[in-house]
Amino acid sequence: MPTFTKILIANRGEIACRIQRTAQTLGYRTVAIYSDADANALHVQMADEAVNIGPAPAQQSYLNIPAILEAANRTGADAIHPGYGFLSENPEFARACLDAGLVFIGPSAEAIELMGSKRLSKIAMLNAGVPCIGGYQGAEQDDLTLQREAERIGYPLMIKASAGGGGRGMRLVHSPDTLLEQLRTARSEALKAFGSAELILEQALIEPRHVEVQLFGDTHGNLIYLGERDCSIQRRHQKVVEEAPCPVMTNELRQAMGEAALKAGRAVSYVGAGTVEFLLDRTGRFYFLEMNTRLQVEHPVTELITGLDLVNWQLHIAAGLPLPLRQEDVTLSGHAMEVRLYAEDPSQEFLPQTGDVVRWEPAEGVRIDHGLHEGQQISPFYDPMLGKIIAHGATREEARRKLLRAVEDCVLLGVGSNQQLLTHLLKHPQFVAGDFSTGFIAEHFSNIASHTATPEELGLAAALFYQNSANAHRDSLPGWRNNANVPWNCCLAVQDEIKTVSISLLADNCLQVDVDQQAIKVHLQSIDGRWASVILNGIRRRTAYHLEGTQLWLASASGGLRITNRTQSVAIRQAEASSGTVKAPMDGAIVEVRVSEGESVSKGQLLLVLEAMKMEHPLKAGIGGVVKRVQVVAGDQVHNRQVLLEIE
Repeated sequence: MPTFTKILIANRGEIACRIQRTAQTLGYRTVAIYSDADANALHVQMADEAVNIGPAPAQQSYLNIPAILEAANRTGADAIHPGYGFLSENPEFARACLDAGLVFIGPSAEAIELMGSKRLSKIAMLNAGVPCIGGYQGAEQDDLTLQREAERIGYPLMIKASAGGGGRGMRLVHSPDTLLEQLRTARSEALKAFGSAELILEQALIEPRHVEVQLFGDTHGNLIYLGERDCSIQRRHQKVVEEAPCPVMTNELRQAMGEAALKAGRAVSYVGAGTVEFLLDRTGRFYFLEMNTRLQVEHPVTELITGLDLVNWQLHIAAGLPLPLRQEDVTLSGHAMEVRLYAEDPSQEFLPQTGDVVRWEPAEGVRIDHGLHEGQQISPFYDPMLGKIIAHGATREEARRKLLRAVEDCVLLGVGSNQQLLTHLLKHPQFVAGDFSTGFIAEHFSNIASHTATPEELGLAAALFYQNSANAHRDSLPGWRNNANVPWNCCLAVQDEIKTVSISLLADNCLQVDVDQQAIKVHLQSIDGRWASVILNGIRRRTAYHLEGTQLWLASASGGLRITNRTQSVAIRQAEASSGTVKAPMDGAIVEVRVSEGESVSKGQLLLVLEAMKMEHPLKAGIGGVVKRVQVVAGDQVHNRQVLLEIE
């Protein structure tokens, strides 16, 4: 029976923190690994010991197997938990751990290898009698073969990276006209993310649900399932909202899906935590999608409805012990719901965002798994997920209501996030009713507006800037009475929108801010650099903020607002979408330059490809013309707003 006392966690961020909490509670010592970019990360601070394993790029750090094994050797760690992502589903890593005499907290390398290949796993599932979607999972990977198979399958169809998931290397193709371009992009993403360019093709189901079953197996031949999760709310094939149980589940369907998941697990003699994912159509038919041979991001919702600690179970099984429960002992209680907090801008096709976290105050009363702390830099090198907010209730509606309040109450300032989108998703009538599919975001949120400020928020922002200006010359608010009859005009910018506001001092140190022909009365009762107690038009509120020079971050129910005081400099940036200047939309690396200087281009033509946070982002021409200047080459690391190319 394997024994271990010190666990090296081969991961970062919120999952590394999550694993450490359980491991330390159970008495294990923990070792963190970190890249140069994560030297001050929370998972490093939490660990008993930590080892730097290389530069910021994941290939040189979190995917560097020799460096991770050396860190385990130096610290005396005798077990490795891979978390999820990175090397968690890499069979060579599992084998390397065992060869080094380490306990690998996960399934066998053989199970990882088989289920990590969408092509081979689908063949295995067909042989095991698990329902599968029609498609092509052959070894021939040339364009001609894939074109021929696509015609046989019919459109629309899905291209999927055989070796991966999370939306990378995955493309929906509606017609043969775009197949070759989508194959190229999918191969490129798959090779960079997973080290394999192998693809499969599948018939695209229209408006299915994504429902997955949590499996657990031990080394004694026992295998059970712990209910299901609905993960249908997705963007770019990456999950955003997850819940358990599935809103449309019946006892009969749960048992049928559970038995199919057990068939999948038995086919590979599965040990540890795993998830079998299915697509469920409106008629109640379901089809095998893939099996994830690791802990899932959304495991907390299963924990909340079962009352179990799944990381505890992983460690328990890795120590050679039998499963703590039998199938008939598993009970589900209430409803749990989770949202993923991403550093991204939904109004710009979910472009990842970078920056410094200047304020982070998670909401109370719910579970929040995160790896954030104030002062932390969100870099372009890793997945944009910052954390997860999870609520449990006696009913689905209670869980949804608690989760919505928690999302609104979380304070995240300094980096853009999807917080506003999350609140809108949780409020949408169809989501409230439980009537949705994997196409929900694309159908209802295809044109997401950027986060703008309300007149009240602009009024408060103007008052804070005014107070800050007053404090530069006076000690307190009462000094404002000098020149009280002279209004102070200022220009405030939210995104690219400029608002001119006028501020006048009224009696009792109350301000009147005129914005958009509305008079907002603002009475700042107290401010301490973090919280402002304010009466806005007679309603008292407490709002988080961070003010530094001309930059103000203001918390709202829809997320953090960045408001800039442009009173001294009112030059307004032109929108690049209709100009000849192409700028980087985020920090990242140029992976391809498709044009050269002097070349004629048309509006909408692909110019460059930028890679950031594990995804490729095409940059296209905003106008037609001639390429005047190309300022980057493939391989260049670029910064947000950096000029890359100019068209004349």
